[in-house]
Amino acid sequence: MIHTLYKLLSGPMMWLAVILFCAGTLYRLWTIFRLVRRKEKFICSYLSLRYSLRSLVHWLTPFASLNMRLNPVMTVVSFAFHICLLFVPLFLLAHIVLWEQAWGIHWWALPDLVADIMSLVVPAACIYFAIRRIRKPEVRYVTGVGDYLLLGLIALPFVTGFYCRMQWPGYGPVMLVHMFSGQVLLATLPFTRLSHMVLMWFTRSYMGSEFGAVRHARDY
Repeated sequence: MIHTLYKLLSGPMMWLAVILFCAGTLYRLWTIFRLVRRKEKFICSYLSLRYSLRSLVHWLTPFASLNMRLNPVMTVVSFAFHICLLFVPLFLLAHIVLWEQAWGIHWWALPDLVADIMSLVVPAACIYFAIRRIRKPEVRYVTGVGDYLLLGLIALPFVTGFYCRMQWPGYGPVMLVHMFSGQVLLATLPFTRLSHMVLMWFTRSYMGSEFGAVRHARDY
């Protein structure tokens, strides 16, 4: 039973998750560009490569913005979360081995200890974000049940992946949960708040161009 489910998850389900991610991302981008062309045509007229890049670099630099400096703990946790969320799936040795077996390609992998620590950083950050949403009124006001479910969905592949890495009892079923939760996260990413991982490049370019090219003001 476990072997059959493993083959299903590592084959058709993985392809389905990738297709949904790619199609969903393209759909979100298409809807945005269609809206811009129909209702906000003036936006394209002042988009500036210079100010777009300035804004992106500014917001990708820790403590560069005023808001980051005013919320140092949130800044540290947020940067750690995003770095680990991206680097662990891409540079985990076990994942790279699967890529090599399937496609014959491989790349540099994180040291095991570093990967273990980074894997635990993600669920720890999710717990921090959940507590913050409960305790801070301005965040609680815009928080729904779906936001807590999303945090759980983000944490689950990392928790189960670490469990499998340790090869604790129940390794087989937990591996299936790890694979399925990761695929669900990938497939739903374009349709959740995590879509900002793709869309932020466009929104920051727009805001950076507006502040720099139109308002001639600093991008705080």
